[in-house]
Amino acid sequence: MTIKAVLLDLDDTLWPVAPVIRHAEQSLYDWMCLHTPAVCAVHSIDSLRQRRNQLVSTNTRFSYDLWALRHTLLTQVFREHGESEPESRADAAMQVFAHARNQVQLFPDVQTGLQSLGQRFQLGTVSNGFADLEQIGLAPHFQVSLAAHRFGCAKPDPRIFHAACDALGVLPEQTLYVGDDLQLDVLGAQQAGLRSAWMYRHSLSALPAEAAHIQLDLQVSNLHELAQILETLETQ
Repeated sequence: MTIKAVLLDLDDTLWPVAPVIRHAEQSLYDWMCLHTPAVCAVHSIDSLRQRRNQLVSTNTRFSYDLWALRHTLLTQVFREHGESEPESRADAAMQVFAHARNQVQLFPDVQTGLQSLGQRFQLGTVSNGFADLEQIGLAPHFQVSLAAHRFGCAKPDPRIFHAACDALGVLPEQTLYVGDDLQLDVLGAQQAGLRSAWMYRHSLSALPAEAAHIQLDLQVSNLHELAQILETLETQ
């Protein structure tokens, strides 16, 4: 395996995402209760989430642009409850959500692991979410960062993987993609011609059933383990 570049997923690969989303949705809802109480009188966090899920099928863009999906939902509910400028109100609400969305708790290995990998490989990210690496403080580690909502398609579409490879000036077969999702990250990268590393940060005794049916290039539990494996492969 000759690897020149390593591309990484973000959510649940570099930080746990569930608590981040819970915090962001709660922060947004608290803001709405203060600034748009009529909405909160009718909607809970759960009802807004259910309505957002129903909205996904109404526009193909929402399958890859989660920012647009949330903004559209907010615009709709603000309009329905008497806001005279619902889109500008949605803009302000999304700023609240985005600020909280970027308050992530990195896994302990991330900062030093990226430093180690960055000494030997070009690094980049490909994500379906809209975390801001500048605000999070990780942007200096990466030569390229592609987000689905800006690029125009999402993993597992091969175009977003290939665009990241092109930006780094490497071939897909010279690139390792690291992510936690077996379908979007592992199979998606393999079908695009990249090598893949499954980042599984949970107990190996609780492997999902689908893992048994997927041919894994590499399986790691943290970035230090990844760096050690790649160093070993380089010397073989």
